[in-house]
Amino acid sequence: MLKINEAVIVEGKYDKLKLSNFLDTLIIETNGFGIYKDKEKLKFIRKLAAERGLVVLTDSDHSGFQIRNYISSGIPKDKIKHIYIPDIAGKEKRKSCPSKEGKLGVEGMSDELLIKLFRDADISSKKVIQSDPVTDYDLYALGFSGSDNSRQKKKKLLKSLDLPEFLSKNSLLSYINSSMTRKEFMNLAENIK
Repeated sequence: MLKINEAVIVEGKYDKLKLSNFLDTLIIETNGFGIYKDKEKLKFIRKLAAERGLVVLTDSDHSGFQIRNYISSGIPKDKIKHIYIPDIAGKEKRKSCPSKEGKLGVEGMSDELLIKLFRDADISSKKVIQSDPVTDYDLYALGFSGSDNSRQKKKKLLKSLDLPEFLSKNSLLSYINSSMTRKEFMNLAENIK
């Protein structure tokens, strides 16, 4: 597992699943061109850039470069790193035919190649790894999941952290564990009624 500081931005859920095989960090998907309409997600991406930096990893086709350029346009150069996948002809296993440009996307790359690309780009390793991270059970025990009013309570938590509503539980945990200590989170959670 590669542990890195920066959040990684990818186009879709299959790219995110691919990177989750070997990458330990917060991975955010743009939902392709959906990022153009999702101002809340774009605001969140900018927040992540300011707090921890970004790594953008999109497909090497025209659409991937459009999405990359759109995200990059509003982020300071020192807060963003780019990883580019090579042009490799082919199609992903789950697809019945190749993409419009006939190139493999992020999900079609081997784990070994992607790990090499991250290492070659000199993406930094995490300095501090939580020895006592916040867990799924903590969120449940505190009422942020699994109870009748957990949706409203989680919404308040996300708002207090200035995070978007769409954030999944796993992404929330990743954000919490990379942004604060367990004690800091527990103190914050106590203040959310």
